[in-house]
Amino acid sequence: MIEIKTSSLSDGEFNRGVFATCDIKKGELLHAAPVISYPNDQHQHIEKTLLADYAFEYGINHTAILLGYGMLFNHSYEPNANYEIDFEGHTFNFYAFTDIKAGDEILINYNGDVDIKDALWFNED
Repeated sequence: MIEIKTSSLSDGEFNRGVFATCDIKKGELLHAAPVISYPNDQHQHIEKTLLADYAFEYGINHTAILLGYGMLFNHSYEPNANYEIDFEGHTFNFYAFTDIKAGDEILINYNGDVDIKDALWFNED
């Protein structure tokens, strides 16, 4: 259903993104990314590494690093996917927010909700 390929949207060292290998219907589960969480007071250590750019808020008191393809979705203010946190299952579940065609890159809004247009933390400098 999904695969990692080179993305024209990413300008990082690896230029990766998540792409659909088949048509995906709105609402369909794309990926359940397992979570490694840690208390927020430990984030100061993560901020010294590249992982800081990939960390997600995980409730009020924790931050999470996602496994699987979870950290490889690129950003858009007009995303075709969104995610929900499953605290009981310790996963971030990624769903199609719109119908997605085979070959399309799957994009999420890094602000969390699909309609938030706030500036991203890494563009605020």
